[in-house]
Amino acid sequence: MSFFVQFLGTGSALPKENAHPSSQYIFCQNRHFLIDCGEGTQIQLRKYGIKIQKIDAIFISHLHGDHYFGLVGLLSSMHLLGRNKKINIYGPPPLDQIIRSQIEVGGARLDFQIDFHPIDDLFEGLIFEDKVLEVKTFRLKHKIPTHGFIIQEKAKPRHLISDKFKDSGLSIAFIVPFKNSQDVVDETGVIWKYLDFTTASKKSGSYAYCSDTAYSESIIDHIQNVDVLYHEATFTNHYVSRAKTTKHSTAEQAAQIAQLAKAGTLFIGHLSARYDDPKQHILEAQAFFQNVKYAEEGQIFRIC
Repeated sequence: MSFFVQFLGTGSALPKENAHPSSQYIFCQNRHFLIDCGEGTQIQLRKYGIKIQKIDAIFISHLHGDHYFGLVGLLSSMHLLGRNKKINIYGPPPLDQIIRSQIEVGGARLDFQIDFHPIDDLFEGLIFEDKVLEVKTFRLKHKIPTHGFIIQEKAKPRHLISDKFKDSGLSIAFIVPFKNSQDVVDETGVIWKYLDFTTASKKSGSYAYCSDTAYSESIIDHIQNVDVLYHEATFTNHYVSRAKTTKHSTAEQAAQIAQLAKAGTLFIGHLSARYDDPKQHILEAQAFFQNVKYAEEGQIFRIC
């Protein structure tokens, strides 16, 4: 699998057995990301055999404790295990000082660099990009500034039909343009079509993470046609007024967002500790969106 998500914690504010606070591990073409880092995240990483030193970047959605209280402990363990490569952390501006204060107050230190990238309260847009993927952020609707994230693979190069290209006698300089869906004009003016020498690559994948948020159609444009959507579903319809007061979502509301966004698959999580299982959440969500699943801890789901 070149692109998958593994759910580490899909509970809400009060931890329960098999319902740890929010955290997810994303693997995409040898990039290793962590989204949110609730209490116990490093235990979950170890439980599921994920090598914490491989994590390249951590994205924190907001500063409610169940989404970041595990962060400093994880960073400390990275130090104790000998990490020396830098790590990138993206999150609300106050998080930088929170991290440094917690480390410094105990007289500790880290032998690796933290590159902190503040996400201002009103910012929406690109926060990370390399040659194979990009990460964008968008605002959610919660009691404090909160951001969602979408990880999108860039278009993959087309596959060269090696035998046909070799038989053509064309220069190897044509290969890169062909793979990038570009026709080439040679020195005699002849146009060589990339479609004649390549086949389509695998579809690029996308994954969106919507942590704590009230129902908000403002996010639809940001997650339109996403392959996999994780959206919080703290409550069932019985507690819809509670959802409104606390600025959380019901399972039905999460499904409505998935429907409007034309998502491929919807995962729901962040269920209130008052629920022992997700059956009612699933039933209510399926009234609006059929392809809905509960994000079980430890589960790996292939995006692409």
